[in-house]
Amino acid sequence: MKKLWMITAAAALTLTSGTGMAAAADVSGTTAENVKYSNNGQAVTPSAPAINAGGSLYLPVRALGDTLGKYVDWDEFRSSVALTDKPELTGKYMLKAPDLAEGIKMGVGSSLTHIPGDPDNVFYSTADRGPNGEVDVNGKTVRTFPLPDYTPTIYKIEIKDGGINILDKIPLKVNGKDPVSGTANITGLPNIDGRDEVPYDTKGEKKLAYDPYGGDIEGIAYNAKDDTFWISDEYGPSIFHVKRDGTLIERIVPQGWSAQVETPLVPARESLPAVYNKLRQNRGAEAVGITPDGKFMFMAMQSPLRNPDSKSDNSRQLRIIKIELETLKPVAEFAYVAEDANQFQGLKQADIVISDLIAVNENTLLIDERDKNAGDKAQLKRVYAVDLTDATNILGKYDDAAAGKTLEQMSVSDMKALNIMPPSKRTVLDAVSFKFPYEKIEGLALVNGNTLVIVNDNDFGVGSTSADNGTELWTFKLPYTIK
Repeated sequence: MKKLWMITAAAALTLTSGTGMAAAADVSGTTAENVKYSNNGQAVTPSAPAINAGGSLYLPVRALGDTLGKYVDWDEFRSSVALTDKPELTGKYMLKAPDLAEGIKMGVGSSLTHIPGDPDNVFYSTADRGPNGEVDVNGKTVRTFPLPDYTPTIYKIEIKDGGINILDKIPLKVNGKDPVSGTANITGLPNIDGRDEVPYDTKGEKKLAYDPYGGDIEGIAYNAKDDTFWISDEYGPSIFHVKRDGTLIERIVPQGWSAQVETPLVPARESLPAVYNKLRQNRGAEAVGITPDGKFMFMAMQSPLRNPDSKSDNSRQLRIIKIELETLKPVAEFAYVAEDANQFQGLKQADIVISDLIAVNENTLLIDERDKNAGDKAQLKRVYAVDLTDATNILGKYDDAAAGKTLEQMSVSDMKALNIMPPSKRTVLDAVSFKFPYEKIEGLALVNGNTLVIVNDNDFGVGSTSADNGTELWTFKLPYTIK
């Protein structure tokens, strides 16, 4: 039976390869439920029926995009729709490597980058702070480090014949002696007593020493201008500047950081705003990217700042900061709006995080946004193309609750009222639809502008009962070029 409908649809929408944009118009008419559809000769069924209005056929944009195999994204700040062609899965590669110790698997995949000029199948990655876990001791949960001498390391890897091969290991080190390891190599232990998690041994009985040079390394980026790496660290939050041989050159930290700990072997540059000291533990600087021209570096926080307190854990606003590499000074900050947890089943807003980024150019980023679930329970594992062109620079604003709401306290309505425009975003990859089985897609790379690469962090298999290593890298071919 035909029904009278009033819908919001895209009128006169032309679809081409890549991305289409459409403005909304009101259309009323009767449902056209008996219309048949095909795409490239194959029968398809839209998720909603079309509307027959005055002899013209209208189909809701999301139904049309889904039918034609396109991602559909709605930007409520700009009242715009983005349609993007879906990629093709082209390869799966598994890491097979000896365990580090009994019950502790080898790990890479906490980050990923491809260096221009290297073979297309060669990448660099990291594996965060090393094996760690939580145990209950006398009713208290404590953080344990079963391999306290583990050295955070850069790994050069190759994908070939379905496998991930480790070609080289570059341990991070200081030009001198680390006070905890007793060697040049740093550890993955926390930095500051009273601020960071308290580190314990495997059984949670003995408190371990803090390492002022320790790093919970996550994102990695390469600067061709001086042949160095920059690595984001969750502890600081901070960003390590590293030579190709693994020697730490300097560390970008928030204002006020240096007063809490002395690091004479690695200069601490207090370039980040002081508000970044209000991070949630273990949710710090998760992602870093450098523009190909070496002028700018972008860093993204994994979760909202606790600004002013832990009530902000469920904020949708995650901070991305832009730093001029020549001066190491921030020049812009943006309010990235994460997906609304209410559109998913049983998902808390605090469980939606940023895991990696690529700086394609000064105005275009690729952002890895995900939930904490794995397998059939996963709902959000997406890579977005993020456009900063008309996003509001909020650097130095909305940091102090005494001056009004902080960024983290704001709702979307608050942002609109203050004319704060977040970066626009459109889906490049929905890994859930490809049944990516792991929780933590933490590494993201782009090769030749049209090959997207993702890899997961296996957390060293802590708590895993699987015989497999649990580290997997997937490649996708994009039907367009991002540049």
